[in-house]
Amino acid sequence: MIKLTPLAVMTAAVQSISTTGRMPFGVRQVYIVSGGTVTGDRIKGTIMPGGGDFLLVDPSGLGHVDARLTWQTGDGAHIYVQYDGRVVMSEVVGNAFKSGSACNFGDTYFITQLRFETGDSRYAWLNGTMALGEGRVAENRQIQYNIFACEHAK
Repeated sequence: MIKLTPLAVMTAAVQSISTTGRMPFGVRQVYIVSGGTVTGDRIKGTIMPGGGDFLLVDPSGLGHVDARLTWQTGDGAHIYVQYDGRVVMSEVVGNAFKSGSACNFGDTYFITQLRFETGDSRYAWLNGTMALGEGRVAENRQIQYNIFACEHAK
């Protein structure tokens, strides 16, 4: 059996959004991240500017997350984070993002699968960690994830 163990809360500040308009598979929305925070018991730090999500919203309104970021820990390590997933682009999500208000976790289906990569031995355990994130729109057009490590239940 698998258990989900809290790993971190990641809050990403969105600097800008651009869109491609309608394409063959939907509308591509590019969210560029200007920074943010990562907080957890085993890892704390910031999100380095320049990452982003290349979200594809298909004709049914389902968003296909395709994101890449770099975390810098408080003790100087760099961790590359890549994640994909699904978000139902509901009216609640759209209104929260447009107004700068927040929605709650669970207001829409917003689940991602994260993979980590680091050369820093202090965080090498992340290289073999699979994680799931539950997302939401947070205040001021930020995206926030509760991130859980997938582990074997004992």
